[in-house]
Amino acid sequence: MTDLKDPPQLRTTDDTAPVRISTFGTLKRLLPFARPAIPALLASGVTAGIATLAGLAFPLVIQWIIDGPLTDGNASGLWLPGAVLVLLGVVEAALFWVRRMLAARPTMRVEADMRSALYDKLQRLPVSFHDRFPAGQLLSRAVSDLATIRRFLAFGAVFLVVNVLTFVIGVAVLLVLSWQLGLIIAALALPLVVLCLLYETKYQVLARRSQDQVGDLATTVEESVLGIRILKAFGRSAHLGREFRREAIALRTTEIRKAKAVSVLWSTVIALPEIALGLILFLGIRQIADGTMTAGTLVAFFGTAMGLRWPIDSIGWLLAIANESATATHRYFEVLDEPEPITDPAHPVVPGTSRGSLHLRGVGFGFTDAEATGKLLHGLDLELAPGETVALVGATGSGKTVLTSLVNRLHDVTEGAVLLDGVDIRDMELAEVRRRVAVAFEEPVLFSASVRENVLLGRPEATDDELAEALRVARAEFVHDLPWGLDTRIGEQGLSLSGGQRQRLALARAVVGRPEVLVLDDPLSALDIHTEAQVEAALRSVLGSTTALVVAHRASTVLLADRVALLAGGRIAATGTHSELMARVPAYRDLLASREEVGA
Repeated sequence: MTDLKDPPQLRTTDDTAPVRISTFGTLKRLLPFARPAIPALLASGVTAGIATLAGLAFPLVIQWIIDGPLTDGNASGLWLPGAVLVLLGVVEAALFWVRRMLAARPTMRVEADMRSALYDKLQRLPVSFHDRFPAGQLLSRAVSDLATIRRFLAFGAVFLVVNVLTFVIGVAVLLVLSWQLGLIIAALALPLVVLCLLYETKYQVLARRSQDQVGDLATTVEESVLGIRILKAFGRSAHLGREFRREAIALRTTEIRKAKAVSVLWSTVIALPEIALGLILFLGIRQIADGTMTAGTLVAFFGTAMGLRWPIDSIGWLLAIANESATATHRYFEVLDEPEPITDPAHPVVPGTSRGSLHLRGVGFGFTDAEATGKLLHGLDLELAPGETVALVGATGSGKTVLTSLVNRLHDVTEGAVLLDGVDIRDMELAEVRRRVAVAFEEPVLFSASVRENVLLGRPEATDDELAEALRVARAEFVHDLPWGLDTRIGEQGLSLSGGQRQRLALARAVVGRPEVLVLDDPLSALDIHTEAQVEAALRSVLGSTTALVVAHRASTVLLADRVALLAGGRIAATGTHSELMARVPAYRDLLASREEVGA
């Protein structure tokens, strides 16, 4: 089931064929978004570095105390180094607080900007992208992946640099204190680098798999919530529950494998310094016994080496954050890199006269897998005069809905052109096309907002009179009986309303403001006969002044039209009035007869 929900080209969860990405090269792509935060992040790094160096200075002050006042028996000489220790502690604590405050706000702004960019991109991407890309995968990119990236910018990136520099500076201090013992600590770098390189390849694949599985899980939850009525009605809640548990267990398994990979690295990173410290202690005590090292120097050396434990121990954790952030970044830019085939032209054309004429000329269309399924439309010609209503009739699967989606560029034709007032709509700005062309779909989509906001979605500047007229035309006056009238918030997807009520609100949204071209995809299918007759009567006042293309499945809807077009074989097979087609086109007569029998 999971394989069917995810586009294969955007998945990297296969052990046998992992997609290898460059962690550093991928993270570099964050630079355009992160650039405004760089000064704050640099300041955060500087304060963290100074705070860490203040911590490294503690053992040197202790050396001063041991080899100075304590050795000399000068108790009064302890005041100055004691004050220095207190000052270093206060400075370290204050700077770590400052570091967090410096990094928090800018990185949250970066996250917000990236989320806005993703949302804007999703709005620009064609419907075909959303048809094949699960919503849960998009939600996981917009929420969990961006949170991972923010944590990396605010903490991981800063401390990767700070801890490496701290290690280098700390080793330099150790070499000054005792070059023989310092070389032992310095020698840790080589096995750690080799181990980290081996670890990175494995962990990167696991991190990507985990993030994809989070997206799958989110998709399952979303589908279960949106389809809760169907699941309950058919008693299939347990089936989806098993699917959810299967995906949750798969995610748990991946997370355990990630934990194992990190634990191996972390245990090795911890074990190597422990061995080195034990060796240092043994050799240092021998040097004290030989008189070649003072006790204060050994304490300072050992304290500094212990101070390097956090920079060394944190390598595994910080590398895990870096790899997860790299895969999250890769997933994020997979969406941003998607092509946008439906865009504004470089030099948009505005029709000189707004009359509302619509001409589909030699139109052909096929989805991306047209080689397998064949083209839905080819060589289709249909012309609507200004103010004319044409009913589009065809068998199920003939391409009626696809044809209506071409009129306002939800899809683009693959052949021919759609002309609005004589201008190819691909030469017009998208906003202009969609201002002139309003659509009511067969499946009404409403949002978790007020009735007013849903109806005025496409024309928020409409007046109260225009809103009232649209509700009257759609026979949606029932909204005034809702608890708060037009300000009543309807539930997600409008499921708190009946199917007919949702369809009438969607129709009101389409007709508000009297668009030049109105496309209605079987807008009355959910209405009872009495309400349908009322809506049809009110629609005539709108259709008299608007060019309309109406997908019709019933004779009552066909009778609203001035002319009928029969879609068959990917072309307009016949046009004429309803009575003309009934008299001379057997295919049309049989189609309507079969539907009337079904309706009866």
